[in-house]
Amino acid sequence: MNNITLIMLTLFLICIGLIIGVLNFVQSKKNKKVKKELEKLEIEKNELATSPIVPELAKVESFLNNDKLQALYDEWSNRLKQIKEIQIPKLSDMILDAEYSLSQMDYKSTTYKIAKLEMELYKVRTNSEFLFGEIKSLTSSEERGRTIITGYKARYRALYQKFVDSKSEYGEFAPIISNQFEIIANHFEHFETMIDNNEYTEVDKILNVIDELLNHMNVVIDEVPSIVLMTTNVLPLRIKEIKETYDKMISEKYPLGYLNLEYNIKEANLKIEDIKDRTRKLDMNQSLLELKVLLDYFDSLFNDFEKEKIDKKEYKEKLTIFNSKLTKTNNVVNHIFSKLDELKNLYNLKEEDITTFNTIKHQLDELNTNYKVLCDHTEFNETFAYSKLVVEVDGLINTLAHIDENLDKTLNKLGNMHDDELRAREQLEEIKTILKNSKIQLRDYKLPIIPDSYYVELKEANSAIKEIVKELDKKPITIDVLNTRVDTARDLVLKLYTKTKEMMKNAVFAEKSIIYGNRYRSSFEDLNSHLNLSEQLFYKGEYKKSFENTVNVLNKIEPGIYNKILNLYSSKGN
Repeated sequence: MNNITLIMLTLFLICIGLIIGVLNFVQSKKNKKVKKELEKLEIEKNELATSPIVPELAKVESFLNNDKLQALYDEWSNRLKQIKEIQIPKLSDMILDAEYSLSQMDYKSTTYKIAKLEMELYKVRTNSEFLFGEIKSLTSSEERGRTIITGYKARYRALYQKFVDSKSEYGEFAPIISNQFEIIANHFEHFETMIDNNEYTEVDKILNVIDELLNHMNVVIDEVPSIVLMTTNVLPLRIKEIKETYDKMISEKYPLGYLNLEYNIKEANLKIEDIKDRTRKLDMNQSLLELKVLLDYFDSLFNDFEKEKIDKKEYKEKLTIFNSKLTKTNNVVNHIFSKLDELKNLYNLKEEDITTFNTIKHQLDELNTNYKVLCDHTEFNETFAYSKLVVEVDGLINTLAHIDENLDKTLNKLGNMHDDELRAREQLEEIKTILKNSKIQLRDYKLPIIPDSYYVELKEANSAIKEIVKELDKKPITIDVLNTRVDTARDLVLKLYTKTKEMMKNAVFAEKSIIYGNRYRSSFEDLNSHLNLSEQLFYKGEYKKSFENTVNVLNKIEPGIYNKILNLYSSKGN
């Protein structure tokens, strides 16, 4: 029992020892990490204390020769003193404070103090670097400035050589440009003077001025030759050519007043002079663009001139064609109105037909008036372009086409009335001929009796023919009624003709079938009674029934007798 207790106690002590060992190891590792961070921050602080600001500031001190530079030196000295005597010592204190917290194993406080230290260190470093940059900018002004000025001089020489090589292209502006080059050269001399006098604070300003002058001179050298060419050669010649063409076309009676050319030429010349004045001041702003706009305008005028010539030709051609068509339409309409009373007496025209004629006449009168106005206007036209006149004559042509379309419809209607009258007279003769043929057929084959219904239909047909004659004798003729009369009479006569032909056919076949059946009277007693019945029907005028009765009884004796009779007598019957 005592042994077990001793073993357990030993194990417990071992565990406690292990835990303490682990905690000490972790604590030691954490201490080393935090301490390493503090050492790193202290190194950075020491680097700030040994920054190259002091040597650079000493350089400034060596060439102090003016108040402005002295003021800068004093300001930089004060800022450097603030960093060295206040800000860096403060960083040292903060490091010591953090180390103390670490020694007390107050890791939370230590972490917080390290964060504050890092922020403060960043602020001091930024101030130090900014101060160094300002001082370095001044101490390196001469070296940097000479490097930049060397490039500017190269640009200057290239521009000047380009100018000299083509000096004649700059015209009246060459002396002005030469003077501008002298101004830039003076700025180069001024730069050297400032460097010699250690006026480094003004170096950047003079460099910026020279850069702007060279940039501007680059534009001048590139654009002035084009401006000279445009203002002294291209545009004046183009304006002269345009004016000559314009005057010639005006003498040929072209209506070019709408172009307002003389005013635009005056304004263009003023704009050219304005551009020259600005160029004398080396003001290139938008000059080439404005000159190109002027050139495009005058170039477009040639297209306008050419279009006017084409439109004039088109206008004359369309006007000639229109005049011919209008004359033809006028003649037709005038002829119709001269015969209108006669047409009213001849045909029973509807009120809408008369209204249509009057509308066409009114529209045509308006068209003639508009055409006369157009012709009178064209004769003295000095304002409207031919392109607009083409549109006007196209409008007249469209109006005439509409009138002609309505006129054609109306004339077709009148023509149809006349055609209907002629056709009615022709059909009247045809109907009479058909009726006459029907009567001849009756006379050629003397039937024993003609049914009363046939005479009724014959009377109706004759009456219908008389109605046609009566309608044709009326003045004026009502075409719709006449056509109805013709249709009625034709239907009745054709019906009568068909009935006559059918009746004759049935009569012939009824008679022939009775004659054919007589050969069997003595042999078949039943046949004799049927044939007697057929004869009775025949003399009563019921020819179809007579034929059917005979054929039906004969078919019992001689099957297929119907077709045989048809074959034997059909040619004769027709």
